[in-house]
Amino acid sequence: MIVPNKQTLLVFKMLHKLYSAITIAVLFSIIASCSSIEIFKENTEIPIFTDYRSFVIINQEIGMKGFNSQIIDQEVQIHIQKALESQGLVYNKINPDLVIRYTSNEDERERQVTNNFNSFPMWGFRIWDPWAFNPYNPMMRNQSGTTQYELLQVIVDFIDPKKDKYLMTLTGVTELTSQKSKPRIVLKTTDKILARFLLDLNFEAKQ
Repeated sequence: MIVPNKQTLLVFKMLHKLYSAITIAVLFSIIASCSSIEIFKENTEIPIFTDYRSFVIINQEIGMKGFNSQIIDQEVQIHIQKALESQGLVYNKINPDLVIRYTSNEDERERQVTNNFNSFPMWGFRIWDPWAFNPYNPMMRNQSGTTQYELLQVIVDFIDPKKDKYLMTLTGVTELTSQKSKPRIVLKTTDKILARFLLDLNFEAKQ
């Protein structure tokens, strides 16, 4: 039986740590790509009517930022305006039928991760790396770490200005682990919110 020397064991330990880091990184890149967007409805003070022909975005008129990033904030304003105009509504800051206000919660959080190597089958990786994947090796037990993520909430209020009451508040909730994907995810969440509002609006129109 060949017994590995100290230098060989050190190399295997370094490779094992590197493998652990890569595994965790890949795991969370998969979680990030699979994060769903949940839509929640609140503040339904009055029912939706069917005669909304114009709208205004409060954020745009009073310079109210809904996001930390100015670029994302402007993109959301443009996105909302184009989406509603595509449905035949007209932007009217003087006497609108519908008032829209948006904001966000961008909450940085931390999650604990456990990497369970005991889940590997005994006929698997130990064949080519018998020391790094030795189930009796203390290093092969469950390893814990932390990862940073952002709990993102996009919140849009739909208000009837004549009655000064909420038609509804729609909140889109998702998780982000990559800031590079944030603009795309914010707009995707905004799309789902607008689709939900227009669905309710069209449903009322058919009644």
